[in-house]
Amino acid sequence: MASCKKARMKDAAFRRLVSLALITVFGVVLLLVLLRTNTVSNLINSYTNESTESFESIEEAKDTITHLTRIPKLPLQNELSIILSKRNQMPPRNLDLYPKLAKDHVVIVLYVHNRPQYLQIVIDSLSRVEGISETLLIVSHDGYFEEMNKIVEGIKFCQVKQIFAPYSPHIFSDGFPGVSPKDCKDKDDPVEKRCEGTPDQYGNHRSPKIVSLKHHWWWMMNTVWDGLEETRHHSGHILFIEEDHFIYPNAYRNMQLLAELKSKKCPDCYAANLAPSEVKSRGEGWECLVAERMGNVGYAFNRTVWRKIHKKAVEFCSFDDYNWDITMWSTVYPSFGSPVYTLRGSRTSAVHFGKCGLHQGHNRNVACIDNGGVNIVDEIDKVANIKPEWEVRKYEHQAGYKAGFKGWGGWGDVRDRELCMEFAKMYI
Repeated sequence: MASCKKARMKDAAFRRLVSLALITVFGVVLLLVLLRTNTVSNLINSYTNESTESFESIEEAKDTITHLTRIPKLPLQNELSIILSKRNQMPPRNLDLYPKLAKDHVVIVLYVHNRPQYLQIVIDSLSRVEGISETLLIVSHDGYFEEMNKIVEGIKFCQVKQIFAPYSPHIFSDGFPGVSPKDCKDKDDPVEKRCEGTPDQYGNHRSPKIVSLKHHWWWMMNTVWDGLEETRHHSGHILFIEEDHFIYPNAYRNMQLLAELKSKKCPDCYAANLAPSEVKSRGEGWECLVAERMGNVGYAFNRTVWRKIHKKAVEFCSFDDYNWDITMWSTVYPSFGSPVYTLRGSRTSAVHFGKCGLHQGHNRNVACIDNGGVNIVDEIDKVANIKPEWEVRKYEHQAGYKAGFKGWGGWGDVRDRELCMEFAKMYI
C-alpha cells in the first residue's frame, strides 16, 4: 500500500511538473508573440490570469501551444508600424452623426496610396452619392501619408473608418518589406554582389514601391473580411473602389439592386460591378443587365466569394506579377473551375479618371486628372437606373488576361511571397 501511495504521489508530482513546464513554455511563446505586436499591457494581464489556472489536461496544453505555432511570422514592427496597428482598432468616426447603419447596407472600401489630388476628387464624388449616409466607408491606406490622412478626417457625410497597412514597404526605410541595405537591385547577381533577393522570371529584383500594390490589396482584403470588428461578421456585399475612381450619384443604389438581383438573375455571377471591364467604356445603354468578366473598377462580392478567394492564397501569392488584378484574372479565377462572371448595369456608375501612374500623381502641380472623365454625369446617372425586371445579356469569350499568362514579373522575391502567405494567416 505504501509503495502504491508513493507511486501515486510521484505521478501527481510528475503531472504538476509537466503542467508547470507547459505553462512556462506557453508563457514564453505568448510573450514573444505579443512583444512583436507591442501589446505588453495585454500580455501582463493575460499571462497573470493564465498562470493562476492549470490546464484541464496535458493534451489541452499541447493543443494551445500547437495553435500558437500557427501565428503568422510577420516582420518585426517599427514604431510607426505599431502605432498604425493600434489606430486600426479605433472605432469609426461620425458615430454621433450617423449612429446606425441601414439593415441592407453595402460597406464601401476605398483603398488609397499617395495621390491626394485624386483622393479629394473621389471624396467629393462620394459626398454626392445617394444613400451614402446609410453605410460605412472604410479607407485603407498603403502606409501613412499625412495629407491623405487629413483629407479623410474631413469626411462628414457618413461613418468612416481609416485603416493603415502596418507592413507597407513605405513605412520601413531600412529593412524588409522596405529597402534593405543588403538588397539586390535591378539585375544584380546575388552571388557576385553578395546581396539578398530572389529575381523574378525576367531576372529583375524586387522594387518595394511596386510590390506594395499587391501586398496592400491582399492585406486589406484579409483585414476587412476577417480582421475588423466592424466587418468580420458582415454577411452582405462589400464594394471596393480606388482613389482614381469617380463615383456617380446613383452608384450606391445601383449596387444595392445588383447585389439583390445577382443570385436570381445570374447564378454564375460571383460579383457585381459599377463599371464595364473595359475601362474606357461607359456602357452600352441597353435596357438589360450585363454579365461579363470581372472588372477592377467598383467591384463588390460577398463572404462566400471571399472564402473561395482566400483558399487560393498559394496561387495568389506565388504568381509572378505585382498586379493584384492580373494575378486574379490569370490564376485565381481560372482555378475556380468555371467562368467567373460579374453583373452590372448597361450604363456605368463609376469611371477611372487618372492619367498618372500610382506613384506619380502625388504632385498637385502635375496634370494627372482627366477632366473629361469627371465631368460627364448626365441626369440619368443621378438616380438608380437599373430595373429588376430586366433580362441579362452575357458576354462570353471576352478579351483579357486568362489562364496561361505567365505574368509581368516584379513578384519573384521569396520574401514577398512568404509575407503574402503570412497575411493570409493573420486572422485564422
